[in-house]
Amino acid sequence: MCGIAGFINTKQIGFKSICSKMVNTLHHRGPDYSSVWVNEDSGVALGHSRLSILDLSSAGHQPMKSSCGRYIITFNGEIYNHLQLRKDVILSGYQYLWTGHSDTETLLSAISIWGIKKALQKSVGMFALALWDIKEKKIILARDRIGEKPIYYGWQGNAFLFGSELKALKVHPEFQNIINRDSLCLLLRHNTISSPYSIYQGISKLSPGSILTLKLGKRDVEVEDYWSMKEIVESALKNPFKGTEQEALTDLESILSKSVSDQMISDVPLGAFLSGGIDSSTIVSLMQSQSSKKIKTFSIGFNEKGYDEARYAKEVANHLNTEHTELYISSSEALDVIPQLPLMFDEPFSDSSQIPTYLVSKLAKKSVDVSLSGDGGDELFGGYNRHFWVKSIWNKTKDLPLFVRRLIIYAITSLSPTTWNQFFQMSSAVFPSKYRVTQAGDKMYKLANVIAAENPNAMYQNLVSHWSNPDSIVLNSREPNTILSNASIMPNLFDVEQRMMFLDTVTYLSDDILTKVDRASMFVSLETRVPMLDHRVVELAWRLPLSMKIKNGQGKWILRQLLQKHVPKKLTDRPKMGFGVPIDSWLRGPLRDWAELLLDPSRLSQEGFFNSKAVREKWDEHISGKRDWQHHLWDVLMFQAWLEKNK
Repeated sequence: MCGIAGFINTKQIGFKSICSKMVNTLHHRGPDYSSVWVNEDSGVALGHSRLSILDLSSAGHQPMKSSCGRYIITFNGEIYNHLQLRKDVILSGYQYLWTGHSDTETLLSAISIWGIKKALQKSVGMFALALWDIKEKKIILARDRIGEKPIYYGWQGNAFLFGSELKALKVHPEFQNIINRDSLCLLLRHNTISSPYSIYQGISKLSPGSILTLKLGKRDVEVEDYWSMKEIVESALKNPFKGTEQEALTDLESILSKSVSDQMISDVPLGAFLSGGIDSSTIVSLMQSQSSKKIKTFSIGFNEKGYDEARYAKEVANHLNTEHTELYISSSEALDVIPQLPLMFDEPFSDSSQIPTYLVSKLAKKSVDVSLSGDGGDELFGGYNRHFWVKSIWNKTKDLPLFVRRLIIYAITSLSPTTWNQFFQMSSAVFPSKYRVTQAGDKMYKLANVIAAENPNAMYQNLVSHWSNPDSIVLNSREPNTILSNASIMPNLFDVEQRMMFLDTVTYLSDDILTKVDRASMFVSLETRVPMLDHRVVELAWRLPLSMKIKNGQGKWILRQLLQKHVPKKLTDRPKMGFGVPIDSWLRGPLRDWAELLLDPSRLSQEGFFNSKAVREKWDEHISGKRDWQHHLWDVLMFQAWLEKNK
């Protein structure tokens, strides 16, 4: 795993010095080696900071030149099938002069033979790359299919800039540092800034599965897909899996095991995150079944009730006989992370599970350089509660008169979330564990929001939104269009559950979860890999019928069947908990003074980004305990903290 950066600017001098400064900001992504390549005649500079994972020798250093002399590449990521690709290159008869055994060199040879699009279609991996074509004088940027690795780009003055993180772009002398207020609306709605937008005007994120081309002397970029989630879904609908449940289970186990095996290849120590849930337990089970040594597993715990999964992870680790490390984190240790978040995430990001994600990454880094995770299972196999109860709610409420719906909403919201929490806690003693509800108050208020929606798509929008009208909170802004507001990018999916799973994959997964994991892990120079997101697993998952994912009101049915071959059901059969921290109580307690300073009305008015009255109303209601506005407030606070560090 590495950091990449560079630019095109025919009017700039000091290319090497500027590019070196850009790369130096990415030292955490690649602390083992850094270098730059420049061609001042063409006005091109490419930089690379390396975290050595495969081929630890100097033969793996970048930027790397192809043996044919046509291409220079700076590459961040891993190509898991690079050994097979290298065989294909050799069998093709192409005379490539090998200097090492890195996956970057393999990819470069594949590009030399087949061109960038076909080479990427043949590749299995996660990556972001920049490729300079010396012959045609054009820069090419590309990103992996699902969006595990980031790349930002855009024109600033006379320079076209690109890099793994915004901090690399910001040190370029042409960078203009103008905040995009419209993008800020997306943060308030989704707690992340959705692709292709960024917090800065003129800077974009390259969308997953895309190739961008810019020819020297031109300002307009060309972007094309080499892989499309929409096309994969549409193809799956035309060619569904027709076998039995047992045959589906066999195929899934085969493909997922192959993905795990491929992603365990490393020249440095490797382990896995383990929460004790379905997804991470499945990945660790498949790892341990293919290893003669104990797999190193890592989890963190919290003493706060309702936020601790470490005890479940320990039970799974004991059963699988992994080499398990757990660390219980105090509130003060978790709070100490908060001042680092603006630097860690580089643009405002307000999914509060960023804190435990960083802490478990920091823990793992003490023992390994690579860690596998179970991310992706919820999106592919129907693991979120909304995937199976939104349809049920819609079917029960769609024919109700409007005044009846309003009465139901009033009945729910007349009680505070805290009161609902207390009610469900008292009732939990009489319900089986699988029916017990965590964070019940928040979910009841979400239910009220869902009931108010006019159709299932609006239900989904309400469920994934924090501020429902963010452009009324962000001054002088207009919320930009995203895939959620553009029906033309949606495949024609009949089932409500499938529509939500698709949207979760192309929005929440790539923009939130994968962003969180990449920035938190790379901040401590830890490479993370996600076997569930091997595109072959994704493609099989979409071919499987919905009935093999959601059954009897429970999601991830087929994953559960696979896991039960390795881990007893009783160890993982419990309500979904999530990976959170008690931001709600922290804001009323140890974070109150910090938040008061950032949300001071005069400060908000002077800075001029937010409707200070609306923000303060939320703050006052939260502090009093009348309402739980932790998510809304954390969105604003993470921007305010970022702004303070980036003035």
